[in-house]
Amino acid sequence: MKRILIILFVLPLISFSQSVKGTFSPAEDFSYAFLYEATPESANYVNRGKLDSLGNFEIKLDSTVKPGIYKIVYAIPPEENNFDFIYDGKESVSFNFSNDKGVNFTESEENKLWSSYLKSIAMVNQTISNYYTKDNSDKKGFNAIFKTLNDTQKAYEELAQDKLVSRFIKANRPYIPTKYEDITTYSQNLKSHYLSQVNFSDYLLQSSSYLTDRVTAYVFNMVENPNNDTYKQHIDDVALAIGNEDLKIKTTLLQVLWQNFTALKNNTVANYIADSYLLELAQKTNNKVLEDMLISYKNTSIGALAPNFDITLDGKETSLQQLEGADHYLLIFWSSACGHCLNELPKVRELIANKPHLKVVAFGLENDKSNWETEIKNYPEFIHKKGLGKWDNPIVKTYDISATPSYFILNASKIIVAKPNDFEALEVLLKTL
Repeated sequence: MKRILIILFVLPLISFSQSVKGTFSPAEDFSYAFLYEATPESANYVNRGKLDSLGNFEIKLDSTVKPGIYKIVYAIPPEENNFDFIYDGKESVSFNFSNDKGVNFTESEENKLWSSYLKSIAMVNQTISNYYTKDNSDKKGFNAIFKTLNDTQKAYEELAQDKLVSRFIKANRPYIPTKYEDITTYSQNLKSHYLSQVNFSDYLLQSSSYLTDRVTAYVFNMVENPNNDTYKQHIDDVALAIGNEDLKIKTTLLQVLWQNFTALKNNTVANYIADSYLLELAQKTNNKVLEDMLISYKNTSIGALAPNFDITLDGKETSLQQLEGADHYLLIFWSSACGHCLNELPKVRELIANKPHLKVVAFGLENDKSNWETEIKNYPEFIHKKGLGKWDNPIVKTYDISATPSYFILNASKIIVAKPNDFEALEVLLKTL
């Protein structure tokens, strides 16, 4: 009887003895490993492990840690310093990591299989690239290469059977021609096939970085030297491939593409994504934050007409759009409570001193008017506008102002022609006017 009781006590310990452990190198570059459960909407904190002097850590996993996609964050900013892994609820996960070599899984069949699969497919793809680079028309060699690709895919699908990684390997099924194709035909078919195997409604894929990586690669890497028309077509292809079964994941993926183009300062394509898809999706999913962000970006994109606001000038009511007499206008959002603003505004005054064709419109974001009224006396040559409510002032959202001072350069027609990020950039631009 005692022996049976001992077994009963031991079994639960064995059932929940999994862990995530790893070694970071060089050890002195890292302090903690943070474990998160990844979901399509967010990443939920689970635990953290402190690294020892050799760069090792271990986080024990209990029964509350369910199978799925997890994320290790190892530095800040977290969105740039992390990697995904699969946890099946049955086996521990172990890895080595360095910034140079990335992650190498040493324990966990799920993750080792995925890494091995990607390396094997990459090797065959390199062989295909070499084949076409040599302008080869050897059909026997062509058939041999794609037989290897087909055999490799099938072998890994069999190995992954009944594993979570199977869904990734199937989503990644490559295009395999049934007969010889020249480079043009192969490239066209490869492109049309690239998203066809992906189940965008798969929760596991949604929780990982796979879908983001896949659609980003399609938009940016499918054609050499793409132009804006190419980008727009690729975005249309992505939207069509995702479909409308899951509007949240469609919103998420198209927002990622929108963010990529805003980072590239490609306003044309960014606004195309917003106008064609994202604004409607934001409304359908009740995502007011996204909707406001898209509208603000579009309102203040280079080439857009600057949003209008009222101005009192010499005791008369007018507006930004009604201002006349200058070839360019410098619109500054500032605050009398902002130290950077009080430091930069005198420098701006010096820069525009010998530029009669340029006028400054200074929009003060203020909590009260007393300090503002005192401060503007130092700048009688500026056109002033008081915006009470400071960050709650409606114009803040309209112009997407997140910091003061913020600068916009407008032409005579009040079209935004430049958005310098700081005073140094402003100084360079003003010298050209």
